[in-house]
Amino acid sequence: MNNYPFSFDPKQPFVAQASDWIADVFYEILPEAGFEIRDEQIFMAFQLERAYSEKATIFAEAGVGTGKTLVYLLYAINYARYTRKPAIIACADESLIEQLIKPEGDIAKLARHLELTIDARLGKSPHQYICLNKLDEVRGSIDDGEEYQNIYQGLPDFVHSPVTMQSFYPYGNRKDYAHLSDEQWERIGWDVFQDCLVCSRRHRCGQTISREHYRKSADLIICSHDFYMEHVWTYESRKREGQLPLLPEHSSVVFDEGHLLETAAQKALTYKLNHAVFDSILSRLLQGEIRESLAVAIDEASMQSEHLFAEIDRHSVRVPASHRKEIAWSDGLLREINRFRGLIDAIEEELVFESGVYSLDSYQLKIVEEHLEMIQLALALFKQQDQFISWVMEDKDGITLVIMPKWVKQVLKEQVFSREMPVVFSSATLSVNGDFRYIAESLGIENSMSFTVASPYDYENQMSVKTSTLTADTDYTEKIKLAVHLLQQNEGRTLILFPSKEELEKFKEHMQPEAEQFAFRLLYEGDSEISHLISEFQNDVTSTLGAVTLWEGLDIPGPALSQVLVWSLPFPSHDPVFTAKRKDAADAFEEVDMPYMLLRLRQGVGRLIRSREDSGTVTIIAHELKDESIRERVVGSLPPGVGIQLIEL
Repeated sequence: MNNYPFSFDPKQPFVAQASDWIADVFYEILPEAGFEIRDEQIFMAFQLERAYSEKATIFAEAGVGTGKTLVYLLYAINYARYTRKPAIIACADESLIEQLIKPEGDIAKLARHLELTIDARLGKSPHQYICLNKLDEVRGSIDDGEEYQNIYQGLPDFVHSPVTMQSFYPYGNRKDYAHLSDEQWERIGWDVFQDCLVCSRRHRCGQTISREHYRKSADLIICSHDFYMEHVWTYESRKREGQLPLLPEHSSVVFDEGHLLETAAQKALTYKLNHAVFDSILSRLLQGEIRESLAVAIDEASMQSEHLFAEIDRHSVRVPASHRKEIAWSDGLLREINRFRGLIDAIEEELVFESGVYSLDSYQLKIVEEHLEMIQLALALFKQQDQFISWVMEDKDGITLVIMPKWVKQVLKEQVFSREMPVVFSSATLSVNGDFRYIAESLGIENSMSFTVASPYDYENQMSVKTSTLTADTDYTEKIKLAVHLLQQNEGRTLILFPSKEELEKFKEHMQPEAEQFAFRLLYEGDSEISHLISEFQNDVTSTLGAVTLWEGLDIPGPALSQVLVWSLPFPSHDPVFTAKRKDAADAFEEVDMPYMLLRLRQGVGRLIRSREDSGTVTIIAHELKDESIRERVVGSLPPGVGIQLIEL
């Protein structure tokens, strides 16, 4: 049976035959279905043919409206069928995933117009699933206890009682509980401190069952950058533990909005250490008959852990406008870390003797050894102060020490880009002034192809960009009054982009009394699940949506989005990651702040015009635009022919 949508001749190169069919799709099949022929799309298709033929990495910088998603999907699907391994489509975040797989999205369009059956399955990150143990903890709580009890009672029957395997099916992901706010979800969603390996309910857990489901995909597995990098980072350790890697062997990878991959890689390689978790790990060793010397080593390590985290807390200072605390490192604090590492060494030596007498359960012993090895790897970074970034977070379980590597290119080079596999980076913003070296070097990519195609839209006539006369000294209430005026003037239909969660919350608080006079709804990211919010915003065409993470990927053509309000220029925050980058830069503003802001602004501006029929306004409320040099750079980042005008009140 022919597995391909074209007649395949095994004597001829497969990719060339697939490319001929894809050309027919864009020249004939889709135009007959009402799609326009786009030269940019055809050009991109021939560029991807090279990458798939040579199993190379390619940077595909394609502007809004070029139809780049359809191109990479067709190559990924056909190549997956040829190799009999699914392709991975890794998106920057969960909202981008939903944009791709929604009923009117690009996968559905291809399936409908090409009469293809496409097997596309979601591989969602663990934190997108309910943790049954955390749900048990909160369903009797005073706050929202009834809500959580209803969720518990609505779980499938097999969660509560054993039934045949045929009755198991995926359940419990964040989208199923769209009405919950992010804060409510965090109380029941999986987090990094949940030890799934020893959980008695892991085989009935939603994320475990979903993993079995998506691994069987024949064509596409769609996941986030974070999840793909977690797969890369945990690949070897999961195999050592006798587990399957998070993702199956795959034929190619597409990184949609690929300019954000470095951040995802850093997050995946991040260590989080917590005294309560360390104590729970050690407690497993005390459940069997152990020698006195091991018991003493465990007791000393536990006391040192408690002391160390208390010292870290004492030496930490809260960062303004952030939930994080910065650590003031000292020789004394580093000595305490070295002492803690020495005590863990002592436990590891004792475990070598203990394993020889078989007094501990071998599975439990293996898990503890893995955890201790991870802790030692994390703490070893403190010998290389210039190689990592660290900070402290605080929650109900006490403080957590977070350790993140500054550079991830070596790991990516060895575990992703050294494989003989097509890798596609797709985004409207991958180069700096047409040069792709910056992103290639930051990711450890030595050999790559690249191309750029511009957007086909007439931005000069479809888009206007405006700014205000507000200054840095302007009272915040004046800024709110301006926002009220702009929203009422446009009758809603606005996306408001904030550079941080803190700014969104401040706006929300000040806007609340004003919102009562509006004839339209104000929606905010965090109030419910993000794809649910996007759907509400799109379908309620006069609503307004305030968001922090939708600078990229949001695709809403038509009247529902005719104004983008940039609340302030998206300069990077003062968190430890960017603080460290600034310290390493010769000119922090030019090398870190300005490039980041311009890239993010270009993405945000790109949310407005999504079709040839769209028109509207981008309003940037930023006092920094009074600085001529910044204004010049901002104008230079806008689409050709678009300038900045003052708002006329």
